[in-house]
Amino acid sequence: MELREKVLAVIPAYNEEANIDMVVKELVQKCPELDYIVVNDGSRDKTAQICREKGYNLLDLPVNLGLAGCFQAGMKYAWNKGYAYAIQFDGDGQHRPEFIRSMREKMDEGYEIVIGSRFIHNKKDFSMRMIGSRLIAGAIFITTGVKVTDPTSGMRMFNRETIGEFAWNLNYGPEPDTISYLLKQGARIGEIPVEIAERAGGKSYLRPMVAAKYMIRMLLSILLIQNFRKRS
Repeated sequence: MELREKVLAVIPAYNEEANIDMVVKELVQKCPELDYIVVNDGSRDKTAQICREKGYNLLDLPVNLGLAGCFQAGMKYAWNKGYAYAIQFDGDGQHRPEFIRSMREKMDEGYEIVIGSRFIHNKKDFSMRMIGSRLIAGAIFITTGVKVTDPTSGMRMFNRETIGEFAWNLNYGPEPDTISYLLKQGARIGEIPVEIAERAGGKSYLRPMVAAKYMIRMLLSILLIQNFRKRS
């Protein structure tokens, strides 16, 4: 496969010393044709040290930029290296590499972004997190007319044009409000069914209060703020 056709897995990692070795090993074993880059987001643990000792491909940020800045650094790397596709692949062990090929095949139908969805065939429960997901999905449908079954999924693949947008534009975080914004601007966004594993180790930053604030912020952004943006 030529470089211009290859997929780069961008692996944002913040304090993932418990998971990063397993994540990279499994990705390389199951998808040997893929390239990857671990983007260490100023971790305070041994994430970067483990990557160096194992010889993993590493982009080591000197400070913590947060998910948006960390992901943008990975997308700049993908753009500058000439990759045609990039996939956001979390460093906590939840994303499954066996679905990446199907996402890549879905891109050939003309999509700019393909989302790995947990809910194409499965129903959401009524936990607080899933209620938030339902509300965000509803807000996206109200404002764009497009049904996105899993707007909070972090497993997303991007084509070359969209890599450039995320790499060089402001306010392009890997979040549902950006998906809503791009849909409003005419982007084609598809989904395929995937399964997501439980976090292998460590703790998620999405504690109940953080998750509630996140949901409110996303809803306000989708319903109000995105109306004032224009796609360059």
